[in-house]
Amino acid sequence: MSADHAGDLYGEMFLIQQNAGAATPSRLDRWKLLWPGLAICGIASIAAAWLSEHYGAPIILMGLLIGLALNFVTSEKRTHPGLDFASKACLRWGIVVLGTQVTIAQIGGLGPVPFLALLMVMAAAMGAALLVARITGASTAIGLLAGGATAICGASAALALFGVLGPKRVSQAQFALTLVVISLASALAMSFYPPLAGLLHLDDRQAGFLIGASIHDVAQAIGGGYAYSDTAGSYATIVKLSRVALLAPVVAVVSMLVKDEDAADRHWIRRLAMPWFITLFLAVVVLNSLVTMPGIVVHASLTLSKTLLLLAVTATAMRSRLDLVMQMGWRAAMPVVAATAASLLVALAFSMMLL
Repeated sequence: MSADHAGDLYGEMFLIQQNAGAATPSRLDRWKLLWPGLAICGIASIAAAWLSEHYGAPIILMGLLIGLALNFVTSEKRTHPGLDFASKACLRWGIVVLGTQVTIAQIGGLGPVPFLALLMVMAAAMGAALLVARITGASTAIGLLAGGATAICGASAALALFGVLGPKRVSQAQFALTLVVISLASALAMSFYPPLAGLLHLDDRQAGFLIGASIHDVAQAIGGGYAYSDTAGSYATIVKLSRVALLAPVVAVVSMLVKDEDAADRHWIRRLAMPWFITLFLAVVVLNSLVTMPGIVVHASLTLSKTLLLLAVTATAMRSRLDLVMQMGWRAAMPVVAATAASLLVALAFSMMLL
């Protein structure tokens, strides 16, 4: 892979090359450009889904590993436009469609005390990631990525936050490693947190809060809750979806904290503006709260969101240089590890004291 395309995650060079032409390409021509990369990404994602279904492995983790294994396909420049499109457009629309799974009523049903406890758990995860990032010499952006992804909803939040932070602040290798560690931590948590809750003799509500507040991925948090009991699963679902609903404010805060170089020249209202896909995510949440969608629509939307995010993760892994990921070392994984440990300890403390 040539150096001039090594960091082209969002396709800026591809867009510049396309805009430089005198004639605007037709829609068919654009799809022909995107097809090679999208086809490879789609096949890899189907393989990840098959492995996940037959062996019970987290689907996002499978997409990451297969994408990293197929990194060599980026030596063919024809794949770049499609992979750039998948890693950007599929990410953003996957986040938007994810809003169909959350309602304001679900957050209100949690209650003020558990909601405040949940905020404390999320703050502990963010704080631990930022502290360990500082100790290990990593940047604040890496701490925000690791803490935000751990605090909210794992890989989905990591993708949204990376869309704000950008490859200039967090390298593709660091981002790929963060996704791998988050997926592994979430898989381990789903396996060990329910037995831990049973060992500590937590009731269904306490176990549901612990699992929903500390496991990263949505599906694994819900699955872990129902592995304990149906009541715990229902409560874990409410807690976890409340975390997902907080994706928009967290991304908005991060976008204000990490300003662009030209932010000083912008009006303060523009600096406060959220990314468009987060604004649409909020709009979908509000719409879903006002209009009761049929169950088949909700299920189809969840499948579509998971598909789009899987494509985005797989494409991002393909565009990441595996040699750089291998060189990152154990220190690069510590912010996620610290955030995971902090969220578990604080969630356990609140579940035993307040609920």
